[in-house]
Amino acid sequence: MDGFSLTPLALFQDAGPVGRGVTIVLALASVWCWVIVVEGIVSLLRLRRFRRPGQAEGDLLDDVFDAGRAAAGRRLPGETTGERRHRVAEAMNREARGLLARAEGRLTDLAVIASVAPFVGLFGTVWGIMTSFGGIASAQDTSLAVVAPGIAEALAATAWGLAAAIPASIGYSRLGAGFGAFAGDLADRIEARAVDFVAIEEPAP
Repeated sequence: MDGFSLTPLALFQDAGPVGRGVTIVLALASVWCWVIVVEGIVSLLRLRRFRRPGQAEGDLLDDVFDAGRAAAGRRLPGETTGERRHRVAEAMNREARGLLARAEGRLTDLAVIASVAPFVGLFGTVWGIMTSFGGIASAQDTSLAVVAPGIAEALAATAWGLAAAIPASIGYSRLGAGFGAFAGDLADRIEARAVDFVAIEEPAP
């Protein structure tokens, strides 16, 4: 056991090819998770400016409302006011869905990481335990010095899996809730704007 270290670098160096592969995959997944979380937070901060009372929409929502104005300016024969309002709202909703898709970015990647990383870690755990049993069989010895490297490799894989999955799960949940709240607020604004745009374009009695 002399010189045996539990630092991440030492565990990586002592692991076999499979253990190293699992560690690399999970480490990259963890880094990618944090990149997505930071991007999502930045997007939410930009979007939340437009949820404050009295805050002007600004350039971010221009395309959404421009689509509504354009739809309101087109008159269809025999169209009622209610049908026109629905058409205007649907035009804005199409633009809004594109806006939300761009803002959410790679949010679904967090769900993938949260669901897959624990199983990748579990694979590394099982492989590490198998390595320990292989060491016991080869050395004909059950001392801690024989089983410790494999057990350490197994536990390290579990830790890496959790390190990737936990922030991914929390990030997906919190960011998803934030984007959902913005989507609900934007839907209310779209309905109100549809009424306004149709009223503006209606001919005076």
